[in-house]
Amino acid sequence: MAFTSDEAYSLLKNAQANDRLAHAYLLSGPDGSGTHELAERLTGLIISGDGDAMKHPDVHIAEPESKSRKIVIEQIREMEKQLQMRSMFGGRKVGLIMDADRLQEQAANAFLKTLEEPPRNSHLILVTSLPDQLLETILSRCIEVQLRPTARREPTERQHRMLETLRAFAKIPNPDFAQTFGLVRDFQSLLAEAKEAIGDVNEAAMKAEEKHYKQTSDVSHSWLEDRQDYYKALTEARYRNERTALIETIEQWWADVLRQQHSADHLDHPAFSADTAALANRMPTPQVLRRADVIAGLRENFNRNVNEPLAIEVAFLDAFAA
Repeated sequence: MAFTSDEAYSLLKNAQANDRLAHAYLLSGPDGSGTHELAERLTGLIISGDGDAMKHPDVHIAEPESKSRKIVIEQIREMEKQLQMRSMFGGRKVGLIMDADRLQEQAANAFLKTLEEPPRNSHLILVTSLPDQLLETILSRCIEVQLRPTARREPTERQHRMLETLRAFAKIPNPDFAQTFGLVRDFQSLLAEAKEAIGDVNEAAMKAEEKHYKQTSDVSHSWLEDRQDYYKALTEARYRNERTALIETIEQWWADVLRQQHSADHLDHPAFSADTAALANRMPTPQVLRRADVIAGLRENFNRNVNEPLAIEVAFLDAFAA
């Protein structure tokens, strides 16, 4: 479930008042959702200090600083060293990882050890817009707080096409397996299109960067390999982000069906209200809830090492077959 920044802060403040703050939080959400602002407010809550919480001597921050815009292992080791030391004011300490998806592999593994054995009187906060890029072992050791954008965002072109596909499918009274597999193919086609478009953009950026550096300086082979690795990771991250957005669009579709059944004022996709209302009248609530849970489970499965096409087929058959 996603919250606004204020809703999330209110819940965290209540947890702090009842001495129930967890030792590790993952604040995730798209640009514009307020993850950085929430991290700052939560940090201030933990240290109970006045002034700028991010400049407090008991707050230790790691963020991308290297040439490749990665968080390197030396930064994590330095943070761990600082967290092991006594608090400057005798209170609690905070280790803050900004853009946690930019952790290098060695740094991620080192930070995992910190999560497994957190320093005394310390809290760890990770901030990211791409939680799918984090190690599953890191995700499992944090309480994730998902934020939603503060303003309604119009669906992207691919999300709109997904909604149109769902609209057409919803008109089929009793879809059979063949028709459901057609929906699977449409979804996978959108994913393939997204992957190709992202790859083309990043390949062009890599070529432009390589050309620029060759004209201005001697470029080492290791530099080229680092940049290739960077763009490969960036392509994968953006693809996962696109995949998550499409899955969330389907989640929102079923959520709108539920809202229609309860005459809610808010709809994620009001332009498709007639279609979700028709489904709301046709399906019992338990069935809608089960189908919504299946799609939510598919998104969670993508955080694991699963076969993507097979996971999609199984979930879609469960969520859409009559």
